[in-house]
Formats: sequence, C-alpha cells, structure tokens
Amino acid sequence: MRKLILGTAGHIDHGKTALVKALTGTNTDRLKEEKERGITVDLGFAEFLPREGVRFGIVDVPGHEGFIRNMLAGATGIDMALLVVAADEGVMPQTREHLSIMRLLAVPRLVVAMSKTDLVEAEWLDLVLEEIRDLLTDAQYSRSPVVPVSTLTGQGLDELSTVLADLGAEAEDRCAADVARLPVDRVFTVRGAGTVVTGTLWTGVLRDGARVRLLPGDQVARVRSLQVHGQTVDEARAGERVAVGLSGSGISHLELSRGQTLVEEGEGWTTSRMLTCRLSILAGTGWEMKQGQRVRVHLGTTETLARVVLLEGERLGGREEGWAQLRLEEPLLARVRDRLVLRSYSPVTTLGGGRVAEIASRKRRFLAPPEGALLDALLGDSPSATVAALLAVAGWSGTPRDNLPQGTGFPPATVRETVEGLLGSGAGVQVEDRLYSREIWLQGRDRILATLEKFHQEKPLRMGMPLEELRQIPPGPWGLKMGEALLRELSDQERIVVQKGLAALEGFYPRLSPQQTELRARLASVLRESALSPPSLAELEEMVGKRDEVLDILRLMEAEGEVAALDPGFFFWQDAVREAGQAVLSALGGASDLGPADFKGVLPLTRRHLLPLLRHFDTVGITTRWEEGRSVAREAPPAWAGRDTGTA
Repeated sequence: MRKLILGTAGHIDHGKTALVKALTGTNTDRLKEEKERGITVDLGFAEFLPREGVRFGIVDVPGHEGFIRNMLAGATGIDMALLVVAADEGVMPQTREHLSIMRLLAVPRLVVAMSKTDLVEAEWLDLVLEEIRDLLTDAQYSRSPVVPVSTLTGQGLDELSTVLADLGAEAEDRCAADVARLPVDRVFTVRGAGTVVTGTLWTGVLRDGARVRLLPGDQVARVRSLQVHGQTVDEARAGERVAVGLSGSGISHLELSRGQTLVEEGEGWTTSRMLTCRLSILAGTGWEMKQGQRVRVHLGTTETLARVVLLEGERLGGREEGWAQLRLEEPLLARVRDRLVLRSYSPVTTLGGGRVAEIASRKRRFLAPPEGALLDALLGDSPSATVAALLAVAGWSGTPRDNLPQGTGFPPATVRETVEGLLGSGAGVQVEDRLYSREIWLQGRDRILATLEKFHQEKPLRMGMPLEELRQIPPGPWGLKMGEALLRELSDQERIVVQKGLAALEGFYPRLSPQQTELRARLASVLRESALSPPSLAELEEMVGKRDEVLDILRLMEAEGEVAALDPGFFFWQDAVREAGQAVLSALGGASDLGPADFKGVLPLTRRHLLPLLRHFDTVGITTRWEEGRSVAREAPPAWAGRDTGTA
C-alpha cells in the first residue's frame, strides 16, 4: 500500500472542502464556525483511496489570507498538492501565495483542479486554463495536470481520482527506517483515551507502548493508543495521519500545543534557538530581505519569530539566494534538510523560504572563506561528505554521535555505516560519545606537543608539565575529555612519557649546569645531615641563596628518589624516611589507639616534623588514622619495602 499525504491549496471559496467531500464523502469542516460561515479556518482531514494500492491522507487547508498560518501547519510534509482554482474567478492572490508556499516547501507533485466548471461557458474555461498554465511556467510544476471538475454535476471527478492515483503510484515511499517524527497539529481529549495529539508521521515508525518526548517542552509520555483514519493499529508508519493517545504523569492537553513535535525517546533530538539556512526570496512580492529583519518562521506546525542575520551581504532581493542565520525568539525542533517558510512580521505576507543546514550553529555575522563550501556539503547527497562537513563546522565542540540523524538529515542506519567508514579511514575520531574531525584532533595533538616543548625550554629543570594543565589545552566545553584522550594516544605512541602526574616529551631529561650541579650537592648535604628534621623550603632558599632554582632541583631530586616531599613546605631525605618507617614498624607494629606522644618515643621529633611524617605513613599504609588515634600495621606494606616512598 502506497501511503501518501495529499494537501489542498487555493484561494478562499474556490471549493477545496467541497471537492474533498465529493472525492471522499467526508466533510472536513469540523468547527461550528466553519459550518456557519462556509469556509475552512483550520485544518481538516479525510481518507481517500482512489484505487487499490494507493491511500491518501488528505489535509484540507484554509484559503483565507488570515488563516495562512494554519495552511502552513498542514502544508509542510505533504507528498502531493491539489491546487484548486475556481473557473468563475480564476487565479487569485491566495492561489499565487499557496503555490509559492508549495514551491518553497519543494512539494514534489502538483495536480490542479479547475473547480466550478458548471458556472462558466467553454470559452471562459479556455481563458482560465491559459491563466493556470501561465501560473505553472516554472520547471518545477510546468507539466502538472490540470483537470476541470464540478462537484455539482460530478464532471471530471473520476478523471481527477485517476490522475491522483497515477501520480501517487509513482511517488517515492517515505523512509520507515528513519527516526520517528510527528509534528503535532491538534491536541484534544477523548473520554476513556485521555490526551490525544494528531499529526502526519513524517518519518519512521511509531509503535503502541513506545516512550516518546514532545519538544519543545521536553514532556515525556508513553503511547497509550494509535489510530490511523479512525482504525486502531499497533504501529503507524511514515506517510500516515495518526492520532496518538498519550499517558504519563504531567501529560495534559492544557500543556501541549500545535507546534510541538512528538519523537521517540532516546533518539538524540535537541531543540534549537539558532538555525543556519540557505534562504531564497520570492520574486514579485515587492519585498526584500534586509539585515536584522524580523520575520515569522514556519517549520512543520511551528510558528515563531526570528531575526535574520544575512551572512553574505546586507540585502537579499527577489529570486536571490544566500546563507543566513535565523536567531529564534523561541526554541523549535528542526532537522538538517528541513524546509521552512518565512513571512513578514507586518504586514504579513510570504517572503520566501529556506533549507536548514545547521541546527546547533554557533553565532555568526559572516561566513569565513571555507564555511560556504562546508554548508553546501551539509545539504549535499553524499552521507560521508555531509558527516565530514558537519564535523569540520563543529570544530572543537564536536558533535554527539546519537544526534547525527538530526544533524545530517540521514536515517540512523546510513549514519552508522558512514561513521564507521570515517572512523575506519581515520577521517574522524570518537571521544566517548562525541565525534571530531581528524583535522581538529591533529590540531589538539600539535598544541599539546608544542606546549610541552615550550615548557621544557622555559623550565629545563622540571621533570615534566602537570597533566592537569595539559588536559586543558583543547578549548571548548568538552576540551578536557579530548585532552585526556590525546594524552593517552601520545603516551601509547611513545611520543610523551607520563609518570607521577607529569608528562614530558620522549627523550627529555633535565640537564644541570655546573653551577646547578653544585647547588644540588649543597641541598643534598643539608637534607642528608638534617635527616628527619629538615629546614623548610623557605629556609633552604635562604640558606643557599638561589631561590628561583631550589624548588626545581628539589623536584628533580624527588623524581629520582633522593628526597621525599611529605608536606608542601618540607623535603625529607628519602633514606631517613625509610629508616623511620622501619623503626615505627619494629617498635609499634600491631598497636592501636596511638597518639603523637606514642610515636615521639620512637621518633623524637617536634610536631613540626612529626605530623607530616605521620601523614605520609598514613598514605603508604604503615599507619592508619582513626577517630580515636592511629594504628600501626603488623608488617611493612608491599609497596613500602625496597620502594620509593616519596609522594609526587
């Protein structure tokens, strides 16, 4: 069964609703106001099966200028359009505007029904037919069939059904393997069913019992029931009109509205406040797009206001195209490749439309030289080129892997295959759940290596640069994760050496000058002689008179196991620390509830030196500190005997 959405279009009172009723038997005017006034003010729906194997869900839209916003809510996402032109009036203002909207939305197929033929003579029909043909001169719809009909006499209805069926049979199937996405056009309650939303399922499959989200708003619900044209079903597929019964805490028809989109939970959807689009402006409206202009953005069933930031100039005239950024006043859910329509703020008229290229774009004022080509690639037909362009545009921020179906417009299976190919070829890199371009990855690597090289030049006595500082080199909110991954790779490739929280370039080792070698010998002599009662760092600096070098040399001695930094202000001679630990184990091994006075019996030191030593013993496992005091291990911990006891 070929399942398609057919949308009506045309000027007010040209007979759209009457024609739908003649074809289907359904009166799509459901509101009291519509029935009393005889015009459609909101969307109406009907099912149409012109022949076996083809089924249309008809969206009947209003033709009155004041209800164009409702018309747009129904027109987006249709597979075919039925443009109705009354024979007694011919082409009218809303005829042209509706047709322009069909062009902007790239509706692939169009059929024109010339209605009310019973009201005019044959000669007049020929004139109106010629006017319609002039209207369809562009290549997109120049071959669209025009069928004269009369709902009063029945003339042409069979032929119109046949034409619609033939074109429907040629239409491409929507992708059921894609992510599920249903723009909401109605919200109401049904006794026994609760809150119900309706819409056209643009893509994917929606199943009974599925967990779903409604965005913007991020309300979470469960699908309680599904109906397609009044029939209860277990699943609905792309191209069908669907009524979705929802259940869940906090789900109420008062909190949901037209303009939200229903998606399946876990599909990585995110809303946007800024869209980068390729805009095209209609000719013949007398309008042009100006820098900073306020417009109405229609996407799916959503309408919101936005400011237009033109990226390639200050103006965009009729029939012109250009890149622009839409800075939205309210968030909406968009997907790359979506079509949208722009209308002026006041007076309200259709200005043009666009195609979404970026859904999470950074703020721009103009395009850098390579960005235009990258944006073009984002809208291209090649999945690999699109994903590569997306990663290049994302830069240091990267992009979440589960967001790629939304960020590229391709189905999940296509995205998975493409990403595996990019990762396999080395064109892309994955860090946890985010993807980056290889170029950005190499830039991050080179920055780390260059930073290390500069660090070694400026601080040649240091064993290495702290890892925590190196991790912060890649910029952006996810830079730390990238920094960690880059350091792991560089270490695995043996381009850097990582030890004790420091990193150094492979082959680097501090080299002391003769004067520094002499200073090191003086420091070693002082610390060896002072054993467990060393002078503080400040005192050492005062003693040797080389304050700018003392700490670096002490750190070098620590890295080589000669001294131990047991407190920020003290460096102890390593052999003395080891002997003290053995003394504590021999004298107090297995004892508990010990205080500083107990340890003084073994190590006759002042609190100034004893407390840092005990804290070190706690760290290495010789002692354990409890609320009531310390206990001593019965034997030396494995990491103690014959090992470096310093703390980096």
